[in-house]
Amino acid sequence: MDPPAAKRSRGCPAGPEERDAGAGAGAVRGRGRPEALLDLSAKRVAESWAFEQVEERFSRVPEPVQKRIVFWSFPRSEREICMYSSLGYQPPEGEHDARVPFTRGLHLLQSGAVDRVLQVGFHLSGNIRELGGPGEPERLYHVSISFDRCKITSVSCGCDNRDLFYCAHVVALSLYRIRHARQVELRLPISETLSQMNRDQLQKFVQYLISAHHTEVLPTAQRLADEILLLGSEINLVHGAPDPTAGAGIEDANCWHLDEEQIQEQVKQLLANGGYYGASQQLRSMFCKVREMLRMRDSNGARMLILMTEQFLQDPRLALWRQQGAGMTDKCRQLWDELGALWVCVVLSPHCKPEERVSWLQLLGKWDQLDVCPLEEGNYSFDGPSLQPTMALSPGRRGARSPCLSSPLGESDCRALQAGSLHWSDAHLQRILASDSYGPSLTGNVGSEKPTFDPQGRPLWLGEPFPTACARVDTLRAHGYPRQALRLASAIVNTLRLQRRHQLESYKQQKKELLQKGNTCITNTEGWVGHPLDPIGCLCRALLEACRLEEETLALYPDSGPEKRKAAYQHVPVPGSPGESYLALALEVALLGLGQQRALPEGLYAQDKVVRSEEQLLALLEEVELDERLVQVLRKQAGLLLEGGPFSGFGEVLFRESVPMHTCARYLFTALLPHDPDLAYRLALRAMRLPVLETAFPAGEPHPNPLDSIMSNRFPRWFILGHLETRQCELASAMLTAAKGDPKWLHAVLGSIQQNIHSPALLFKLAQDACKTATPASAPPDTTLLGIALELGLQVMRMTLNTMTWRRREMVRWLVGCATEIGPQALMNIMQNWYSLFTPVEAATIVAVTGTTHATLSRLQLDAPRREELWACARTLALQCAMKDPQNCALPALTLCEKNHAAFEAAYQIVLDAAAGGLGHAHLFTVARYMEHRGLPLRAYKLATLALAQLSIAFNQDSHPAVNDVLWACSLSHSLGRHELSAIVPLIIRSIHCAPMLSDILRRWTLSAPGLGPLGARRAAKPLGADRAPLCQLLDAAVAAYIATSHSRLTHISPRHYGDFIEFLGQARETFLLAPDGHLQFAQFLENLKQTYKGKKKLMLLVRERFG
Repeated sequence: MDPPAAKRSRGCPAGPEERDAGAGAGAVRGRGRPEALLDLSAKRVAESWAFEQVEERFSRVPEPVQKRIVFWSFPRSEREICMYSSLGYQPPEGEHDARVPFTRGLHLLQSGAVDRVLQVGFHLSGNIRELGGPGEPERLYHVSISFDRCKITSVSCGCDNRDLFYCAHVVALSLYRIRHARQVELRLPISETLSQMNRDQLQKFVQYLISAHHTEVLPTAQRLADEILLLGSEINLVHGAPDPTAGAGIEDANCWHLDEEQIQEQVKQLLANGGYYGASQQLRSMFCKVREMLRMRDSNGARMLILMTEQFLQDPRLALWRQQGAGMTDKCRQLWDELGALWVCVVLSPHCKPEERVSWLQLLGKWDQLDVCPLEEGNYSFDGPSLQPTMALSPGRRGARSPCLSSPLGESDCRALQAGSLHWSDAHLQRILASDSYGPSLTGNVGSEKPTFDPQGRPLWLGEPFPTACARVDTLRAHGYPRQALRLASAIVNTLRLQRRHQLESYKQQKKELLQKGNTCITNTEGWVGHPLDPIGCLCRALLEACRLEEETLALYPDSGPEKRKAAYQHVPVPGSPGESYLALALEVALLGLGQQRALPEGLYAQDKVVRSEEQLLALLEEVELDERLVQVLRKQAGLLLEGGPFSGFGEVLFRESVPMHTCARYLFTALLPHDPDLAYRLALRAMRLPVLETAFPAGEPHPNPLDSIMSNRFPRWFILGHLETRQCELASAMLTAAKGDPKWLHAVLGSIQQNIHSPALLFKLAQDACKTATPASAPPDTTLLGIALELGLQVMRMTLNTMTWRRREMVRWLVGCATEIGPQALMNIMQNWYSLFTPVEAATIVAVTGTTHATLSRLQLDAPRREELWACARTLALQCAMKDPQNCALPALTLCEKNHAAFEAAYQIVLDAAAGGLGHAHLFTVARYMEHRGLPLRAYKLATLALAQLSIAFNQDSHPAVNDVLWACSLSHSLGRHELSAIVPLIIRSIHCAPMLSDILRRWTLSAPGLGPLGARRAAKPLGADRAPLCQLLDAAVAAYIATSHSRLTHISPRHYGDFIEFLGQARETFLLAPDGHLQFAQFLENLKQTYKGKKKLMLLVRERFG
């Protein structure tokens, strides 16, 4: 700002007791003495008039009057100083002093760091001494402050701190001037002092000034002297001279100092770091600061918002998102929503000048033409249906978006532009805002198009959309009109009540028809909770603010996060409404909004915002401690919600895609349960519905993907369906926990769960929670609740029977544990009905086994007959599973039936039958090894022969997976005796064509005599010869296999495999030599190879070198 061209001035110091003195005639000063008329007048002039205006109005202003005006022109309240020097968010613990300039400045003041304070006219200066760090010297900062009409208009500090607001040194000097005004040396503007000097004095003054600061001012002094001596110079054409201590001129804007460049830079940096949580928090703190300025009716609020909006529009991410066809990130959308809400408050200001509003609207119109923002989601508009005293039950389709909502800047700019057409000049509105006792006169509503009062004589506000009406309330609060905001809020609540009354009457007339149809169309084209203007939140906060009990402290941390103290509220009567309080109205409005039946908006962000808004609103309500009056409000509103029909989300008929009521119902259930359990349960049970799933899946039917929520591929619009189902589950869990010990409600809740919850994963969680609640560590179990947990578990088993997943094993184990907690009969029931619950593998390996472990039997504490009954049930289950799936269940069945001969024989026979039916050799070998381990070698031998009959190992399958099983079977047959060995040889020859394997088996059998027979008698005293039966057949087969394999390998052999082949021939020779004429056979074999493959000269050369 350029220095003013005329001089200004203000007067004498006053004590600290005057710093916040009022301007009224009845104000007192000091110890009860009335304030002087001069001070009262000077205060008013200092607040409202530039001193240039005083000088123009009065030809001569006495020096004492000038001094008093100058004195009172400095800000008198510390609240503005705090606002311009405090952060808008809670800094980390322990960093308050380090990061909040106001606190640091206060500490500097209290430590005596301020000295040499001088006020010359409208300019204040002083020195601040600040201790340095360890080992650092003390630092001295020179601070200068200019002010005008009780506002600081510019600041300068030697610390060169670049921040949004004033540094700690400016704060210290300002607080010193406010608190210790008498100690501040006061002078009139320097021009007044100069006017009292003669020529010699002026020359001496100038020369001394130049001498003291010659290095800084000498060039400027010489330039000015040259211009003054030049008669036609520009400086000689201007009357008077600038005086930086004389305050602002008449035409100068009167506003607090705001560093615009720094604000722009800060917002730009924060947007660049938009992905970080701290950046979003700081941007929100700046929004809070704008609201704080608006509340103080500070014009810088709009200035700061303009600067921030310009930086938002220059965010480089916008063009990138638009180019990619992508939407904004959620964090960015939230910030744009807050920006739009603030612009509505600014444009809708009740006290702004017409030219200011025009300039704002021109800016918004200019921004509206910019093609920068990505497309937005949602189905909200500013011009929704107006509040009407009556609303017929004529539900329409979902409201189409307003054309304005497709503007490039999006909904934020659009809503603010539309708010520009609103005004505050309506006579009825003015009367509502002006008085708490406004009521119908004798003329009443005569000639009026719409009623202005309800039947009780309370004012109504009709004719504009509910969100718009609530935006007026928010605007009044934002601009520092709390009483007026309360009056308008009360009128809106009266209107909502009247509207609801007529809605209920309309519904009662058509109730029978709607109940027969069973569904309805949506009655609200846009929801109030989650709306961009947040109408319910605005209304609730306005009403709660009037009831809040809190200390009068400077708001250093308006958004103090988790460390914020819990609010305390009291009942404040509503004028003109006996027996009502603003606290009760807030609760009623919140429940009305939360319980509104409304369609889920389109788009992920809009749906997510509905959820967030619900949670924020309920967090507000949970701060309110319920007393008897509020409980009565809860009971009444709950009853109205249940009877609300298509207008209520708790009504008997629902639109298919209406927002579920689970979160709201959980709050109501918890709040009502101690006072009216019947109403609490009825409300919560009604809210369990999830209409979009009820029409897709009849009761009890699972999802296509049962263990997950229905995803967007099935319901592309319901992006938050998984979250909504989780909330539904939480409501059900709360009811189950509360109903413990009450069979009536437990069964009612169970029925609702089975009808409305379609996600097996959530049903399983409910079953687990119910079981845990039913079995406390220090009390007897609740058998009814345990039964319900088991029933839910059984439902999950049935729903997921054909869906194999890792969670199934966990579920089966849990179900067995739950049945065990109930008793043996429950355990036997699930064993007897396993077909509809488990797969054969689950039943045989988990249910039967877990149900008969030592831990389970000890837990059940059964006598011998009951224990045997449980064992018999488990064995029957195992045998049934083995018959249904012998491949996977035969071995578990045999293991379980070991101690019962009849059952074991039955299981063994199942295996034999299955072998004939195609049971694989791997499973037969496994069972055979089990039989040997149990001391049944003949049965093991029988199964091994069955396995060998199914096996086929080719000539090149040296590493076949069944090699070890074959060698084990051969070893088993050798140990049983010659007869068994003779019987298995043909099977070996038929099944195995791999020469090395046959050779290995032959050598093993010739090393020792056959072992013990089945009766334990020795059958042979010496090893069997390879040239005699039964091994001679195996030897012939091995020799033939070597010959066939050699020819096969030579057909496609490459030189790099010659070495391997020579080794293979060496193994073959060892086998050939087991025969009496083996040497001749091998020589003949080699000769045949040489003749047949004589073309492979190198290979044949290697053969001759090795074998001759």
